[in-house]
Amino acid sequence: MHGRIQGRSSPESSIPSATFVVPVEPPADAPDRTLDRIVETLGPHALHVITAGGRLSDKVREVVVHGPGEPLPPADAGILLLTGSPSTQAAGTVHDARAAGYRAVVVKAFGDDLARLAQAADEAGIALLSTPDEMAWRHLDALISSSKEPAFSDATDRFAAIGIGDLFALANAIATSVGGAITIEDPTGRVIAYSNLPHQEIDEIRRLGILGRQTPERPTNYEEYQAVLRSESPVYFESPAPEYASRMAIAVRAGTEALGLIWVLTDRPPVVARAERVLADAARATTLHLLRARGQRDPERARRTEALRLLLDGAVAPRSAAAQLGIKPDTPSLVLVIAPVGDDVEPILAASRIVDLVTLYCEAWHSSALCVTDSGVVYALLPTRTTDEPSPRLLKLADDLAATIQRSGRLDVLVGIGSCAAGLADVPESRAMADRVLAVLSGRSSRGEPTPRVASVEQVRTEVVLRMVANQGAAVEGQLLGPVRAIREHDQLHGTEYAASLLTYLSSFGDAVRAAEALNIHENTMRYRIRRIETMFDLSLEDGDQILATWLQLRLLRLID
Repeated sequence: MHGRIQGRSSPESSIPSATFVVPVEPPADAPDRTLDRIVETLGPHALHVITAGGRLSDKVREVVVHGPGEPLPPADAGILLLTGSPSTQAAGTVHDARAAGYRAVVVKAFGDDLARLAQAADEAGIALLSTPDEMAWRHLDALISSSKEPAFSDATDRFAAIGIGDLFALANAIATSVGGAITIEDPTGRVIAYSNLPHQEIDEIRRLGILGRQTPERPTNYEEYQAVLRSESPVYFESPAPEYASRMAIAVRAGTEALGLIWVLTDRPPVVARAERVLADAARATTLHLLRARGQRDPERARRTEALRLLLDGAVAPRSAAAQLGIKPDTPSLVLVIAPVGDDVEPILAASRIVDLVTLYCEAWHSSALCVTDSGVVYALLPTRTTDEPSPRLLKLADDLAATIQRSGRLDVLVGIGSCAAGLADVPESRAMADRVLAVLSGRSSRGEPTPRVASVEQVRTEVVLRMVANQGAAVEGQLLGPVRAIREHDQLHGTEYAASLLTYLSSFGDAVRAAEALNIHENTMRYRIRRIETMFDLSLEDGDQILATWLQLRLLRLID
């Protein structure tokens, strides 16, 4: 049963509890889509074929955003979104893309002639496509990823024939399928599109909404809209009077972000059987349309996002970045990195799923906050008031964000918080420290150790420093102390645990009782192992320098193994 709200309540009354329909999930084994189907679905306003390269009928899978000068990752039937100006992109990149497994390359023209790249694409046997200059790469990534998957689980794709962006045609298609008149609105109640089928009647509320492009003010509007936005399934509102129609509504979401609502009149004529499921299907199909509309109307955010990517890489002067980001060069800030985790997670696709939600949370923190995806993670730049260590409020923001992604998107993430930057010139260092914090959390998780999902650099400073030392080569095979190498080899050959025992003993400052408790063994066993280690591997635990170097290498090896 869908949620039911009886009658017309006053503004002070609350909405009764409701039991909602479980949303229908797309099948796990959904087929791959062909390149020509994606181009057809998105339309020429999003993708234009420069040259087919004989690849339009190929099935495609992953989407990769690639910056100039970055190493090109391999792909399984991928689409490469090649950022930067075509004048800076060597034709060799197109050939490399084909060799790396890509079926298509997408570029922005920025007024340049694409003939050289088209010739290279034809020679390589790869499709070359263009996207409008004002299209944000993040939005295009989301559009392509959405268009590659079925919008809903029924065998027949009810809305596939509707061109992306034609919201009025989509409204008529939904109205035909569900059996009642439709409006598509944004979260504030502004009417974006509506159906116009002659056999479906409307009431005065709908008529005024269409004429004014805004839902009329009513005492129950706020409660009703909140009920729909809180639910993941259709919500039913029974008519308060004979002259008004009963209604059903569902939120349209991208991940967990509400993009809009679909409203249907349910009794003029009565809607079809299983209307709730049809409406849930329609909401998933409408997501792609509303994402496309938002990407077209926000080119300024796209330009700021590209500027942030360059700033994080240290590839743009701080004053130039400040002008593009709309932030003063001396603004204190810090960087968060949010990484999807899990054995079955595809990082790049997962990051594109969560970036809008991360953006919402960060913009709630500061209106000038910005987010960008890069190599399967999301980076967020958060302006702060001071250069002090992250406040409890910011730590709570990060933890709430991770919890929301896990709860709503069924996706686990780790969040690394970088050092505080005094100005934009220090942002690349904050990004580097955030990456190091993430490496600490990821390392703990991979070793099966208890791992917080959020940490700042101050909270894991010791382990960050140790990893920096390890990266300098202090624990590479050729630099290992003789006893350390011999102990590791003995453990590998004989299944002993001398390395772990010695590390625990040294970390306990030579306290055998404490070390034994940590390893859950008897203290006499601990003392016996230490005596054996000293004898077998010619190790002196009376030499302070040798103790320090031995402990350091064993500790670093534990971090990087």
